[in-house]
Amino acid sequence: MSGVTATPRDRGAARVPVRRLTVLYDAECSLCAFVRDWLVRQPQLVPLEPVPAGSEAARARFPGLDHGATLEEITVVGDAGQVYRGAAAWVVTLWALRRYRRLAHRLSTPSGARLAKGAVLAAAKWRGATTGWGGATTGWGGSVYHRGDGWTYDPRDGWSHTPPNCAAGACTAP
Repeated sequence: MSGVTATPRDRGAARVPVRRLTVLYDAECSLCAFVRDWLVRQPQLVPLEPVPAGSEAARARFPGLDHGATLEEITVVGDAGQVYRGAAAWVVTLWALRRYRRLAHRLSTPSGARLAKGAVLAAAKWRGATTGWGGATTGWGGSVYHRGDGWTYDPRDGWSHTPPNCAAGACTAP
């Protein structure tokens, strides 16, 4: 699998079994949040722990990682110090799931890797077109929802907005 690197704390990743994987995902991306929710509902052979990329928790846990890059490309970190990016991250994540391990083995072949890379590129293109990631605008012509602008997302209720100047009920009507 290409896209696998070792961190300075690597414990001999080629020889050490993976017992846990941390999936760093963009909490501001609706596709990423959907995939995170889907992953945690799947039967897992190897425990997956989703952590928002670039968050304080991610920075504290992985101080040597380029956290800016984790917001640009899916990144999965193994408990033995392995770092998987892009297509390799998708493959190792599928490998951790009971129902998708066979698929992960097929995607780890040279021809399967091309398919996995294509899936990652398609997801990145969709993400860029719908979230404004990478400088693109959203497909509906509006601007991007950002938490700093007062937007929050709840999977049950969708997007809601509380303008930052309305914190603690101190809003004035326009």
